[in-house]
Amino acid sequence: MRVIIVGAGEVGFNVARRLSGESKEVVVIDTNSKALSRVSDTLDVQTILGSGSSPEILKRAGVLDADIFLAVTDKDEINLISTFLANRIAPKIIKLARIRNEDYTKYSEMFTEGDLRIDTLINPDEEVVESILRVMSVPGAVEINDFVGGKVRLIGVKLPKESPLVGVTLMNIKEHLIGINVVIAALVREDRLIIPGGLDTIQEGDIVYFTSMRNQQESLLRQAGILSDPIRKVLIVGGGNVGFLLAQALDNKKYHTRLLDKDSDRCDELSEKLDRVIVLHGDGTDQELLKEENVGELDMVIAVTGDEEMNILSCLLAKNLGARKTITRINNFAYIPLIQPIGIDHLVCPRLSAINSILHFVRQGKVISAVSIKGEEAEALEAIAQEKSGIVGKPIKDLNLPKGTLILCFQRGEEVIIPSGFTVIEPNDRLLIISTRKNIPEIEKALTTKLEYY
Repeated sequence: MRVIIVGAGEVGFNVARRLSGESKEVVVIDTNSKALSRVSDTLDVQTILGSGSSPEILKRAGVLDADIFLAVTDKDEINLISTFLANRIAPKIIKLARIRNEDYTKYSEMFTEGDLRIDTLINPDEEVVESILRVMSVPGAVEINDFVGGKVRLIGVKLPKESPLVGVTLMNIKEHLIGINVVIAALVREDRLIIPGGLDTIQEGDIVYFTSMRNQQESLLRQAGILSDPIRKVLIVGGGNVGFLLAQALDNKKYHTRLLDKDSDRCDELSEKLDRVIVLHGDGTDQELLKEENVGELDMVIAVTGDEEMNILSCLLAKNLGARKTITRINNFAYIPLIQPIGIDHLVCPRLSAINSILHFVRQGKVISAVSIKGEEAEALEAIAQEKSGIVGKPIKDLNLPKGTLILCFQRGEEVIIPSGFTVIEPNDRLLIISTRKNIPEIEKALTTKLEYY
C-alpha cells in the first residue's frame, strides 16, 4: 500500500510513523525543511520538499500509483487545493482532508461531491467534542468508544478497591455481572496494557476495558461498583472553536454550563450565540476568579484553549479547589503519559482524534472504524468479514489468532453477538477486534486473505 501525506506536522508525522512501522510505503510532502528532516531522520519513509498544492510535486510523489492521499497540514486551503489536484490527477485514489474552519465544514457536501470528491473531511475539533460528551456520559470512565453504529461500547474504567470484581478471574466474570453480555477487552496494570485471557485475574487499581451493549451500560457499571453521580455543573475554559462547539452541545436544561474566555470581544460574540450558557470574561489560571465562581462545587472543569500549558494549569487549580472531574486538551503527544499521574482525570487530543479518523481508511480489508487504545499501545478495529478472509468458517478457538488479539463481538444481521470459542464467523459479519499494535499487520492479512496458519 502506498500512502501520500501532505503535511509533516504532528498529525502527518505520527500517521507516517504508524504506517511505516507496519511496512507500508509512505511519502511525506512539506514546505518546511526542518519538519521534513525530523521525519527523514526518524522514520523509514520518502520525503519531498515542496507544496502539496503543486501538481508537479504530487506527480513526483507518485500520486498516480498511490492508494490513499492524506492532506493534513494546518492550513485548510492547502488541504483542499492539494486534494482537488490529487483528484484531477488520480480520480480513483482515496482522499482525506483535515478541515477545521466552520465556514468549510458546514458546507461539507460541496467538497464530498462534484469535482473535489473528498472521501472524508476530518474535523478534529468535532471529534474532540464527541469524546468529551462520551466521557461526561460516564463520569467514572477513563476512555469510551462507540462501535456497531453506537450499539456497542468499549469503556475503560479504573476499578475502585471496593469493586466486587477485584480478585475475580475473567473466565468467571459473568457470575458477577448477572444478565450482561460482556467481554473484558484489556487491562491496564501499572501503566502496562494487557490483552487478557480467561485465566487472568482483575486486581485492585486495574483499568478495565469492558465491551458491552450500550443499553446494558448502566447495569454493568452498577454491578461493577463504578457508577458515579451524573455531571450537571460544568465550566468550560476557552471559547475557541472546541469550546464553542462544546458549549453549544451543553446549551440545554440538563446542564448548568459556564464558559470562561480571556478575550472580551470573543465573550461578547459567544454571548450572542449561546442561550443558557453563562459566558464569563477572565483567565482560567486566575485562582481568585476560580474561587469566586465556586469551582470547588463543580462536577467538571474542561480546559480546551489552544495553550496546553494553560489548560493543564487550569485543571490542576480547579482540582485543587475541589472540582470533581477535569478534562484537559493537549496537542503535544509527549504530554499524554503525564496527564493522569499529575492528577488530571481525562485528556483529549485533536491530533490523536485526527489520526483515529484516518486509520480505518488505511487498514486493509473492509475496516469501518479504527481507534487507538491507551495512546497507541493497542487498536480496536471494526471490520466486515469477507468470504475470502482467513477468519471465516472456523471456530474462533481454532483460528490461532496472534497473542494479544481478541474478537470482542460481532453483528450478524440486526443481532449483536458476544462470541465463545466455538462461535464460527460467517461472511459479512461485522467484527470488533482488539489487538496490540505489533499484531496489526497480521490482523490485516487475516481480514483479507486465507493464511496457512489460520
